[in-house]
Amino acid sequence: MHTLGTLVSVPALEQPDLLSEPARELLTRLDLLGKVGVVEIDPAISDTAATQEAFGLSADTLANCVVVGGKREGEERIAAVVVLASTRADINSTVKRLLDVRKASFLPMDQAVGLTGMEYGGITPIGLPAEWPIYIDSRVAEADVVIVGSGVRRSKVLVEGAVLAALPGVQVIEGLAKPIEQ
Repeated sequence: MHTLGTLVSVPALEQPDLLSEPARELLTRLDLLGKVGVVEIDPAISDTAATQEAFGLSADTLANCVVVGGKREGEERIAAVVVLASTRADINSTVKRLLDVRKASFLPMDQAVGLTGMEYGGITPIGLPAEWPIYIDSRVAEADVVIVGSGVRRSKVLVEGAVLAALPGVQVIEGLAKPIEQ
């Protein structure tokens, strides 16, 4: 299906058990199981840096999905943010402005896991609650193929950036992330 570094995926249609329930449900509903690749990995190397090292990947091929939130007039506003591992999400400016909150921050692990139905360290933009906006940095949307979580720590999804950008609730944002200074 897709190959990046030493990762070779199979269509998610062949191994839907490697996806979280919310991710599997959305991909099935949108008839995208055949357009998304999945690969089983050791959960111990699920974190981005460990995955990058273990499979000889460029940071430009790995995407991170984080859940952020803030409050406005007592109302909690939550969104997902997807950026390449070679960049850092601009939470304090761009995301804060998009959410229209005074302060945006990462959701605590227990809350993120509980609200998404996914495992921490494997949260994916695929299958998040429908009411949440999903902000994807334009670099992710333009990528030929990126690796992102599958909703569980024991696998990764390989997917075209354009497929992620076309998911329900996605807004592609120019400048959502800034390059990490080396």
